[in-house]
Parts: sequence; C-alpha cells; structure tokens
Amino acid sequence: MCCFSSLSIKVEEDTGYHHPIKHEKALKRERDEDEYEHKPKKVKVDNEKKVKKRKQEEDDDNNKNAGLFCNVCLCLPLFLRWEEEKCTDGSKWRFLEHKGPVFPPPYEPLPDRVRFHYDGKAMKLSPGAEEVATFYAKMLDHEYTTKDIFRKNFFKDWRKEMTSEEKSKITELKKCDFTEMHEYFKAQSEARKQMSKEEKQKIKEENERILQEYGYCVMDNHRERIGNFRIEPPGLFRGRGDHPKMGKLKRRIRPEDIIINCSKDSVHPKAPPGTRWKEVRHDNKVTWLVSWTEKIQGSIKYIMLNPSSRIKGEKDWQKYETARRLKKIVERIRAQYREDWRSKEMRIRQRAVALYFIDKLALRAGNEKDEGETADTVGCCSLRVEHIRLHPQMDGQDYVVELDFPGKDSIRYYNKVSVEKRVFKNLQLFLENKQAKDDLFDRLNTSILNKHLQELMDGLTAKVFRTYNASITLQQQLKELTSSDDNIPEKILSYNRANRAVAVLCNHQRAPPKTFEKSMHNLQTKIDEKKKQLSAAKKELKAAKADAKTLRDEKSKRVVETKKKAVQRISEQLMKLEVQATDREENKQIALGTSKLNYLDPRISVAWCKKLGVPIEKIYNKTQREKFAWAIDMTDEDFEF
Repeated sequence: MCCFSSLSIKVEEDTGYHHPIKHEKALKRERDEDEYEHKPKKVKVDNEKKVKKRKQEEDDDNNKNAGLFCNVCLCLPLFLRWEEEKCTDGSKWRFLEHKGPVFPPPYEPLPDRVRFHYDGKAMKLSPGAEEVATFYAKMLDHEYTTKDIFRKNFFKDWRKEMTSEEKSKITELKKCDFTEMHEYFKAQSEARKQMSKEEKQKIKEENERILQEYGYCVMDNHRERIGNFRIEPPGLFRGRGDHPKMGKLKRRIRPEDIIINCSKDSVHPKAPPGTRWKEVRHDNKVTWLVSWTEKIQGSIKYIMLNPSSRIKGEKDWQKYETARRLKKIVERIRAQYREDWRSKEMRIRQRAVALYFIDKLALRAGNEKDEGETADTVGCCSLRVEHIRLHPQMDGQDYVVELDFPGKDSIRYYNKVSVEKRVFKNLQLFLENKQAKDDLFDRLNTSILNKHLQELMDGLTAKVFRTYNASITLQQQLKELTSSDDNIPEKILSYNRANRAVAVLCNHQRAPPKTFEKSMHNLQTKIDEKKKQLSAAKKELKAAKADAKTLRDEKSKRVVETKKKAVQRISEQLMKLEVQATDREENKQIALGTSKLNYLDPRISVAWCKKLGVPIEKIYNKTQREKFAWAIDMTDEDFEF
C-alpha cells in the first residue's frame, strides 16, 4: 500500500478570484440523482482491449497532473482500493488537500449602445439593477417569463437591487422592454458559435488548465477528480415543476459565504486577495470539500468528489449490495404486509397497503415539505383522496386502482393497475367519509414508514425497494428479450427495451426533445436513401449472376462475390438505421439514463455485455464507464443480482 510523505500541493500566488474564462458556462451544482440523462457514446472497442484502453486513458489524465501531486498512488483498480486499511472511527479520510472553488467572473456592464427601455423611453440602469435585468433578458424566449409567479418574484427581487430613483420610475414589469438586451445576448451567443478553430482551441486549453489546477484533490494517498469545482453564477431561480419561488434572485456567492473542508496538515486553499473564507473546517466525518448555503430555500450546497472517485464508487457498491440483501428477504416482507392487510389496527393496514404500493409500483415514499415553500408534488405517503379512483372492473380487469398525481419534478404519474382484492377493499375503507384534499393514508407519514422499514431490515428504505425492483426487472427482461444469435444492434435494442421497462416502472419520463421531429426526418431520409442503394445493389448482383452464368469465367465469379458483399454490407447498414429509428421512436418520452445511472446495478449490464460479446462502450459512455469502473473491473459474465 502506498503512503504519504509530507504531501503538499503547490499553491501559486493569486491575483484575484479564481474565475472561469468568459466563454465557458460554470458547472451547475451536483444534480439530484434522478436528473441525469446520458446517451451512450458510439465507440467500438474490442472486448479484450477495453480494460487496457480505460487504464491508458486514466494514465494519460494522471500524467497531466504529475507535477501537482507527489507521492500519490494511482496504480490500483478502484474496487481494490476499498481493501486498503479503513478507519474504524467513522472517518471518511485521513488526509484531504485541494485548491478551493472557482468563482464566476465579475459582471461586465453592457455596451452603451444596448439600452433598457421603460414605458417607451431609454433608461440607464445602475450596475446592480442592470445585472439582474440581464438575467431576465436572457430568458425572454423561455416559457418561464410567461408565468405570473416567475414574473412577480423576479420584479420583487429586482426592485431590491434598484436605486431609490430607479424604484420611483420602474413600478410595473409590463412597461419594461428588455428587447435590446435580449438581442445583444443572442448575437453574443451566435458570435461564439462562429469562432475560429484557433479561438476555440485557446478556450479549450484555458479550460483544461483550470481543470488541472482546481479539478483535482488528494484524498489519503489517491488523486481524485472533483465533481463540481465551480461556484454557480448568479441568476434567476427556476426550480422544478411549478415551484412557488421561481423567478427569485440567486445572489452571487462570495468567499465570505464559503466553508472550506480540508486536513489540518494540508496546504489550505487561499481566499482571493482582500477576502476571507467564512470558515475552514477539518471534518473528516464528511466527504465534501466546499459548502455554502443558498439563500432562496436555505439549503446547503456542496462541492463533492466526482462519481468516478473511490468513495463514490464504494457508496454505489454498498447501495446495490443493500438491494441484493433485500432480495433474500423480500418474500418474507411481502408475506408480512399481506397479513397486515387484515390487521385490527387501521394504522397497520395503511402502512401495509402503502408498502405494497412502494413494492409493486416502485412509488417514492413522499417526504414531508413546508407548505407553500415547494411545488405540490406527491409520493406514496402523501397521496390524497383526489389522486386515486377505484374501479371494481375496468378494461376487462378486476379491482383496478387509477392513480393520477404530480410526482417528483412535477412529472405526472398516471397508472391503472389491477390490485389484490384485499388491497382494493382496504382502499375503499381508507376513502370513507373523506374529502378530495384529505390524506389517503391519514395515519401514516414517511417517518413512521421509514422506522418500520428499518425494523424489517437494516438500511431498508423506499429507495432500496426501487433499486431492487429496477435491477431485478432489468435482469429478467434481458433474459427474456435477448438471444445470443442476435447481432450487436439487435442486442442493444433489446437492452434499451429492458432499460425502458425499468424507466416506465420508475416513472422516468421526459418531454420529447425539441429536435426530435427533425432528427427523425433526417434519419428516415437516410433510410430511404439506403433502401435505394440496396435496390440498386441487388439489381447489379442479379446482372452479375446472369453474366457469370453466360461467361463461366473466374473474373465474372469474382464480380458476383463482390456484388454479394456489397448487398450484405448495405443490408446491414439499413438494418442498423431501422433499429436506430425504432429505438429513437420508442424512447422519445422515456428517460433511460436516470434508472441506468441510479437504480440499475451496473454489474447486471457488465455481465450481460461480457456474456453476449457486446462492447461495454455501446452501453456506457466514457463518463459512465468511469463512474462504474469498479463494476467493470470486478464483474464476470456469470454475475446474478
């Protein structure tokens, strides 16, 4: 095992804030797990070379920072690092050193020719008011600016940034004209698109320099990539769904808002000249490097390690191992909640039916929220009478429950499902003498449910049920849909269909991409063109066969073979395009990436790839392969969830 010897990071003298260059957008906060959506990168790599290639990529990245981190062990596969000596006191690390966050650039005032108008007259705004006005101007063509709550919240917060004179003049948002500002930013965006290769390369190199300086830390004896080392720029809060605080001002985060977490014996990050950090901590019970409190919702935001890091990888592995532990006792739990449907206590009956929904429908538990502070989204425990309808018979099925409610991110959950008779009778009982806004489970909340789940199995939560049901569904679907005789595109189509079954179970929906119709039209054009090529190739093959039959010489036979290969090649190309069109159409409103990244044990996919000879690169792109390196390295083709 590698060890430290006076490890330190060289810190250069700063001349100001650590800013990204002008043309790069600052990375947003590390997003909620369910927000991610990735598309596999189409790179073909031979199976026997994939591990070697991945290690080479890691070595290349490591060499770039060789001078910044010394005495750092980079040689072990990710999952083998877990076997290193671990702390027994709950500590997450022994040594942590990093360079701190990168702040967004300061506001640059608009050129004098770009003016704001109020009630038809040009008006020069103070710098503070102008900056906030630009946030709104950039969003003029977005539907947010048509929403009353967004406009109301923006105008209220904007007025707080105005001078007394500006407040007396600007009294109604409907009289404000941001058109010139909006057109200016559109022109700026277009200018960036038209930059020369040399200009783009210069920006890329500067971004890479910032990444190498601030995008890595040393945790114990390993160099780790940081996930989101840039502080969010100021702007207008959007929120998820119909959030009541949308449009409010996200103020600029300053060094005085920042808490740094690092080792006592490390070189501490330096605050920009003339500023200071809010606090420097040395808390090795947590894994975050930087934190601050955002003012709109009062939530704490963090700079964390990249998903490919040792700690994140081990946490992922533990999550899926917990789901595998559930697999061993899930039938016992199901027998228990079925028995509880007949309990004499109403609270136990409600808990048992809620657990049935969480298990069968993969519903989220539904956390308690402050009324009026967030969008009205619903989970299992917070279902109301208005969200459910009971049908003794429907569409040829008995005991049908119709659920219709706004789920996470205000995405509609709508489902009609046939349930067991005892569940149906209990739901009728729960609904008696209640109004539309009353709780369906009036004697249950998430705290009570979670306490019960912990009693059933250590570490059991509603999310573990979702992870278990998602992973077991993927494994079953892959066995049913895939044939070893299929070619690679057909196997990938089967994989995506299995993934889609999980996404539907978990209600991972999305709006069709704005470019969907155009991309499908372009794809269909390619298919039509390929069909014409195939028809012409077949005609050429038929003519060549006729010539060979007449001439009976070697040359004509070789021509026939060449034409046969052409027909075969074009047929394969057509088949790939048609499979791609089918896949794209079937997935236009389903978000496959969310379940793939957060609910599906990657070892299932890796084992499937190895068993059927599918390149892992066809399932996981480079970022995803880095995240799941532990699974790729440790899994063989016989793995069973």
